[in-house]
Amino acid sequence: MTAHSKKQRQGGRQSGAALLAAMLTVMLVATFAAAALWQQWRSAEVEGAERARVQAAWVLIGALDWSRLILGEDGRAGGPDHLGEPWAVPLEEARLNSFLSAEKNVASDNLEGLPDAFLSGRIVDAQSKLNVLALVDNGKPSPAGVATFTRLFNLLGLPASELSLMTTRLAAALATGTSTDGSGGGDGGGDSGAAPLLPQQVSQLVWLGLSPSTASALEPYVTILPVKTTLNLNTASAEAISASMESLNIASARQLVDRRSRTFFKDIAAANAALPSGTAPFNAAQHGVGTQFFEVYGKLRLDRTYVEERSLLQRSGVTVTTIWRTRGAGATNTPVKP
Repeated sequence: MTAHSKKQRQGGRQSGAALLAAMLTVMLVATFAAAALWQQWRSAEVEGAERARVQAAWVLIGALDWSRLILGEDGRAGGPDHLGEPWAVPLEEARLNSFLSAEKNVASDNLEGLPDAFLSGRIVDAQSKLNVLALVDNGKPSPAGVATFTRLFNLLGLPASELSLMTTRLAAALATGTSTDGSGGGDGGGDSGAAPLLPQQVSQLVWLGLSPSTASALEPYVTILPVKTTLNLNTASAEAISASMESLNIASARQLVDRRSRTFFKDIAAANAALPSGTAPFNAAQHGVGTQFFEVYGKLRLDRTYVEERSLLQRSGVTVTTIWRTRGAGATNTPVKP
């Protein structure tokens, strides 16, 4: 082999090595660039989601403040609480931009390009439901409260054994002062030898031994309030009213609710006058026509994602305070409204 041929072969090897090095360099640069772009996109997505969450939270806080204002003004007016008052009118899902454009200081041009947001909400009389705290009196099962819930369980076809277990564990939770913040050392009822936590919401009654299906069935008729309360006869369901009265069957309770829808009860005497003949009257210890506690539900939807909030408010005169608030988020398959 001549010297010239050797030089050509060495030159070819060097060119191939240089080409391979160049290809590796390009591949590394492309990999790093792709990783950097993905990190940038991810950061932008996280920032956008966090911004949307914070904005939604502020909107829901504003809606809660508006609810407090409505309830405060209603308290100023006084009188019985009934379903014909402004607070009882739900806000159906409405485009948030329509509220903004209604303001004189917001030009329609400023709304272009903003995402479609839909707000909905409602205020519910918490005393339209039977209070679970009525089951226990001075650390022991209350005969009147147990009888009321027994009738409700029978109306709904729920197992009475779960009511007995719930009453026992509720007494234990109240005795130790445990709560949902973990004070008192409870473990949520997982250990039968330890006191369970005291629930705040009906879905949490599973801590006291109820099955999820039973808790779900009780949701429309039962509540958990910080203190013992009366049942508002102007807002309660026929099932709740019937369960609270041993001598009032469900058919008569529905007739009472139908009559109430035409003319609300101004006092217990008016409610007693609407009872069928021979029925035991309502009593002020268990029944009333006014309310101190209200549940507020708010939901803000952006396209197919939403943020929702639930709050418990206590009203004393014109002063309305927030007892607790919970917030959640998720996605829905509901088609976007035009």
